[in-house]
Amino acid sequence: MTDEHEVGLAQLLDEVRRIEVQSSRLVTAVMAGNYHSVFRGAGLEFDEVREYVEGDDPRAVDWNVTARLGRPYVKTYVDERELTVMFVLDLSASMGGGWGVWSARQTAARVCACLALSAVKNNDRVGLIAFSDGVDKYVPPRKGSAHMLRIVRDCLALPASRPGTDARTALELVSRVVRRHAVVFVISDFLSGGWGGALSVAARRHDVVAVRLLSPELAPPELPAPGGGLVRVRDPEDGSERLVDWSSPCVRDAYAERVQAWRERTERVLRRAGVDRMDVAIPRRRERHVIGRPITRFFRMRERRRSAHR
Repeated sequence: MTDEHEVGLAQLLDEVRRIEVQSSRLVTAVMAGNYHSVFRGAGLEFDEVREYVEGDDPRAVDWNVTARLGRPYVKTYVDERELTVMFVLDLSASMGGGWGVWSARQTAARVCACLALSAVKNNDRVGLIAFSDGVDKYVPPRKGSAHMLRIVRDCLALPASRPGTDARTALELVSRVVRRHAVVFVISDFLSGGWGGALSVAARRHDVVAVRLLSPELAPPELPAPGGGLVRVRDPEDGSERLVDWSSPCVRDAYAERVQAWRERTERVLRRAGVDRMDVAIPRRRERHVIGRPITRFFRMRERRRSAHR
């Protein structure tokens, strides 16, 4: 038993190191300079009091200092760039399956690694809230590479306490324990429902981004070709099994319609909550830029939108 545990731990550490190396290359080559340009800091931080000059905002006058010195003085502020980045990670059983080269859970670890490494390089704090049918673990935000590696390790190895999914308690915890404005990445397959209200509340205080992980079976154009015959499918959360005739056009069309309805319903809830969406499609075979492409696309979208509002 000890030998098996040691082998599993060694494999986990190898995977963490491999993800770290891949993420470091991506951050250096593709995402450099984009990270802080698309996320705001916590707000304005007091800098100093200086003498009033023509053109200063009269609302910035410090009346106490002005009365004491007999000349008008104003308070000046600087943009506080330090960020807190929180990952709200789905550990439910559905995150462990899929037809892709990685499970949704393994893909989530890679997304977290890229974003966390960007945060560390910008001297930001990173934290984690992992959930299944309730909150499984809370890792308070801290700085540093060692802390970032712990987050990646937890993304890969944390066990779920229950097989179901309930994102509401995790989102409520974010609103309760992260008091200052933060960037919150909610990383999930979003197959469950009932989280829209809690997401809206969290988005009023924080900059919330929904990272939706799409296995091949959740992308209708990528469904397997007909002729597959009977396929046994299993619900990873309740254990129920069904035998499906995948060669039937009616079955395939009905499935594609349900997937499309789920995608549209999820996007509608996210829009209503005022939350941006980053879709990460998981391929069947290894491809370059699987993680980097959607992240850089999201960054560019944010930059374009910010430029349009200036």
